[in-house]
Amino acid sequence: MCHNSIALEKLKSAYCVIPAHNPAITNSKMTAPLFSNLFIAAVVLTTLAKLWLARRHLAHIAAHRAEVPAAFREKIELAAHQKAADYTSAKTRHGMLAALLDTLLLFAFTLGGGIQLLSDLWLHSFSGAIVQGIALIASVLLLSSLLETPLELYKTFVIEARFGFNTMTLKLYLMDGLKSLLLGALFGLPLLFGVLWLMERMGENWWLYVWAVWIGFMLLLQFIYPAFIAPLFNKFAPLQDEALKTRIENLLKKCGFTASGLFVMDGSRRSTHGNAYFTGFGKTKRIVFFDTLLARLAPSEIEAVLAHELGHFKHRHVFKRIAFSFVLSLGFLWLLSRLMHADWFYAGLGVTTHSTAVALLLFFMVLPVASFLLHPLMSFYSRKHEFEADSYAAQQTAAADLVSALVKMYQDNAATLTPDPLYSAFYDSHPPALVRISHLQTA
Repeated sequence: MCHNSIALEKLKSAYCVIPAHNPAITNSKMTAPLFSNLFIAAVVLTTLAKLWLARRHLAHIAAHRAEVPAAFREKIELAAHQKAADYTSAKTRHGMLAALLDTLLLFAFTLGGGIQLLSDLWLHSFSGAIVQGIALIASVLLLSSLLETPLELYKTFVIEARFGFNTMTLKLYLMDGLKSLLLGALFGLPLLFGVLWLMERMGENWWLYVWAVWIGFMLLLQFIYPAFIAPLFNKFAPLQDEALKTRIENLLKKCGFTASGLFVMDGSRRSTHGNAYFTGFGKTKRIVFFDTLLARLAPSEIEAVLAHELGHFKHRHVFKRIAFSFVLSLGFLWLLSRLMHADWFYAGLGVTTHSTAVALLLFFMVLPVASFLLHPLMSFYSRKHEFEADSYAAQQTAAADLVSALVKMYQDNAATLTPDPLYSAFYDSHPPALVRISHLQTA
């Protein structure tokens, strides 16, 4: 039964498309007040944990700011070390503000009545349940993005600029935002329409159909991103340095890797940070170097960095992560299929309107809170892959070259050499600098 005292009966019947309740869920001991209290407690504790971890991180960095770690004293000056400490601290404080804003928005949209208000608005504006659902989800995402924009602007044009990293203009920032919005509409709206349609029409096993569509969509993006999406934001030119190109091609041949090309990206257009990455699948695979990276590293160091990336390919890390994300998404969709029949799930989050769109929106707004404790496991899994890729690079090139390249990248990107161990365990996908360099030197 759908409860919405504002809508006309015919609009209620059009919007309330949740099938019959699942006895296993509706007969559980969970109640709306209990679930609401659990939700509040989980959000508050998660936010406090984030702030506590951040304060630990700030204190640990400050305690080691005055001295460069012994392993790096011959390669990194004190001024560079202190710049990294200050830059990391500034980003951490920004992250604390972002965490507080996320919590306020979550409470405002759920228990504060934001989702219900928007749901009532679109209920009277459109007649179709799917169109109403798309409008609801799109409006929540758009409002969230707009409210988070001031913090993003501050990060880009104040923090990044203060430490000499930002090269982006406000015009380029706005153009990037507009392109992202249009791409989101172009790809996201049809996907959302298909998901909501499947949730309504495919019965209790809708989650299997949605999962299949999601897999197809993500694989499609992997194929089209290098050639069609990335060029909308950056310019990609073939690598012109013939000596470096020959060196890289020999390494690729040695490692049994084929790519559609070697490209240089104009990363300096937005930032002085440097990087390199693989993108695409099959014939669309390409290797991309930031122009800032090529300007800083020696050819042997570039080769070592590329060997590290090839290590990810050789150990099939990308495929493993994609497969893991697909399995995880299947579990999440199954869980959503159970929760969407439970009255306490909606009422406990401050919503009276029951629909597939509301259920989908609520679930994925709550999910980051429920999965917070998985962060250390995901970080451990990622760092394991980084160690494996480093070991592979040490087998294909000189480990000393990769060490030298990493030290330069730490320095150029102002990455702190002294993160708090617990904070790093929660959030860092790469091993701390000291641990990583020690591992390579042993190799």
